[in-house]
Amino acid sequence: MFLEIRGLRSGYRQGPVLHGLDLDLDVGRPLALLGRNGAGKSTLIMTIMGLLRPTDGSVRLDGVELAGRPPYEIARAGVALVPQGRRIWPTLTVDEHIELSARRRGTRATRRRWTPRAINELLPRLAERRRHLAGQLSGGEQQMLAIARALMTEPALLLFDEPSEGLAPLVVDRIGDVIRTLAGEGVAVLLVEQDLHLAFAVSREIAVMAGGTIAHRTGTDSFRRDPATAGRLLGVDV
Repeated sequence: MFLEIRGLRSGYRQGPVLHGLDLDLDVGRPLALLGRNGAGKSTLIMTIMGLLRPTDGSVRLDGVELAGRPPYEIARAGVALVPQGRRIWPTLTVDEHIELSARRRGTRATRRRWTPRAINELLPRLAERRRHLAGQLSGGEQQMLAIARALMTEPALLLFDEPSEGLAPLVVDRIGDVIRTLAGEGVAVLLVEQDLHLAFAVSREIAVMAGGTIAHRTGTDSFRRDPATAGRLLGVDV
């Protein structure tokens, strides 16, 4: 497996959140991570990215141990995050975001796959808005910019934390198209998402978190055919 997580424990001063979590992810098989609020999904993303330091366990990317390393080293190893809420810099232009991100390319990158030209082809709306301040963009455009910023670091693993949040359905569909393209380009994708439509559209497998561990994992089609399990774990109909 490309990403191997074993026995991962992490949390905050108030107490632990992840309780010995195990998770595998391979290239070409996007995984959607679902769960109720408070299940630990964002804590897992932050721990993988080094924004939270684990208290125990292992996070290996293509055999390289990342657990406990600072975020800049994890980024250089090939991990990038499209964060919840986008977190763009509102006073910088689209071009300035791209230029700054290009300076942080990971050490894994052997060639420049994601050039500004490639980004423009993948996200043509950004090319039209390249000289605009990020704070002037629509929510969907800002999300595309957050994706572009992550891609310019040449990630091998791309973490998405609630990319559909606050966006119109047509924009969410476009994000789904982009995620499928990235998976086809050989980028490993871990998607944390509440929007089941997006999760089902892009993922090969579904994992459900509960109580800081993986409570259930199966193929996407199998999950959709099992509404009783989905209702028990998520409290929703599928």
